[in-house]
Order: sequence, then structure tokens, then C-alpha cells
Amino acid sequence: MNRRDFAKSMGTALAVSTFPALALSPDPQSAAAHAAVPTGSPQQIAMLLYPGMYALDLVGPHAFLSGLMNVQVHLVAKTKAPVLAAGGLQLVPTTTLAECPAQLEVLFVPGGQPGTNAAMQDPELLAFLADRGSRARYVTSVCTGSLILGAAGLLRGYRATSHWSTRDILPILGATPVEARVVEDRNRITGGGVTSGIDFGLVLAARLRNPEYAQMLQLINEYDPQPPFHAGTPSQAGPEMTAHLTAMLDPSHQIAQQAAQAAAKRLGIPTA
Repeated sequence: MNRRDFAKSMGTALAVSTFPALALSPDPQSAAAHAAVPTGSPQQIAMLLYPGMYALDLVGPHAFLSGLMNVQVHLVAKTKAPVLAAGGLQLVPTTTLAECPAQLEVLFVPGGQPGTNAAMQDPELLAFLADRGSRARYVTSVCTGSLILGAAGLLRGYRATSHWSTRDILPILGATPVEARVVEDRNRITGGGVTSGIDFGLVLAARLRNPEYAQMLQLINEYDPQPPFHAGTPSQAGPEMTAHLTAMLDPSHQIAQQAAQAAAKRLGIPTA
């Protein structure tokens, strides 16, 4: 059985057999997890796709959000044609911007270059995000997805994070940068770079359900990080490696900075 089939069967097991049994179980944790699932129509979750994004920014959170019962997860793009992510992986949208439900429980934007820089300057994407984000219960992102949210005017006056190499751009978009793996400010939840999407997914799962439910998702996905190296942040990697990567990323950083400045001008955000 491949991983996708396993995840699907796991979700079915939770939905069909495990949780009904837990409802009859004396285990208070299992009962609490089951009780957290809302009844009624499925909660609508929209996850944006765009060319040049990082697939892992999306796939990590998707693993946990799709594991919630009574949700409908939409992979949203301009058209239903496959979207080419950075590295050549193709992602298949399930709906278009125009067809996406107007009322969303979660609006999510992944990051990744070179896609982020283009998305920050795409009027159609930004209009979609501004519209859906104005009504969504949670407006969220991972990695440089927060720059796209900012360019859509959705982070002004909020605390937020991004990939370590682009957090300094957030103030241009009216946000307060925070050095953290996941940052929550009212209904804005933003994750740091790439793999922080897994932590972000668990945090959001706990908000949409409860901590017990999120912990069960963590267990079924065996999320117990024990990296072979400790170089995942600038402080861990040290100044020499960080300086080397910063120099490599500088051309893209300059484009993102210019896109942010243009967005700030359009949105009427005063410059420092």
C-alpha cells in the first residue's frame, strides 16, 4: 500500500469505524476528539495552487487538514490544468478561483520561489485572496505565502512569520514579523519556512477540532522529528552558512522586496 492509499484508508477508518467506537469508549481523550467533529455541512477549506510554488508547503498542511472529518478541501487555481510546482512536480487543482466557495473555514496560501514573486504581482490571484480572506474564519499561510497574503492586504496590522530569508519584507506589507515556527494573531495563522507547514497543520487542526484530535493526527502520521543535522535555522546553521545562502537568495529577495513595495503603494500602506 502506498502512502496516499494509506492516508486515504486512515481517513476512512477514522471517519467510519474508529471514532464511532471512541464515542462509546470510556477513554475521555478519544471521546473528546470525537465530540470535536462538527455536524452539518462540511467545512470548506481552500488551498491555493500557483506555478513555481513549493509542493511541500502545501502537502504538509494538506495531510492534516484532509485528515479532519466533515471537511471539503479544495485545491484552487486559475484553471483545472495541472500546476507545475518548483522542482517539476505537477499538482492537480480540484476547482477554479471562480468556482471556489465564497464562504470558507480556512483560506491557505503556500510559498515557494520563483512562484511567490509572480503571485505577489498577479491581480487575479490577489483579488481572489482579498475577497475570500475578507470572510474566511482563518486566513493562513506557510513560508513565503505570507508575502502573498500581505500583497493582498490581508496581513496589515497583524503579527506574522515567513521563511527566515523573507521575514524582513513583512513590515513593508504592514505586518509585524515574528521569528517563530507558527504565529497566531487573531484569525491569522502563518507558518515559517517549508517544513514548518507540518507544525502549522497540527496547530490549525487543534483550532478546528481540539488538541486531542490533533494529537491523534500526529500519532497516525508518526510525526516525531529527529533530524540527522541541526541546521534548520540561521542560529543553528551559523553565520557562515547563513551568509552563503543569503547571498544565493538575494536576487529573488530583491524581486520580492520590489513586489512588496509596489503592493504597499497600491494598498496605501505608508513606508517607514
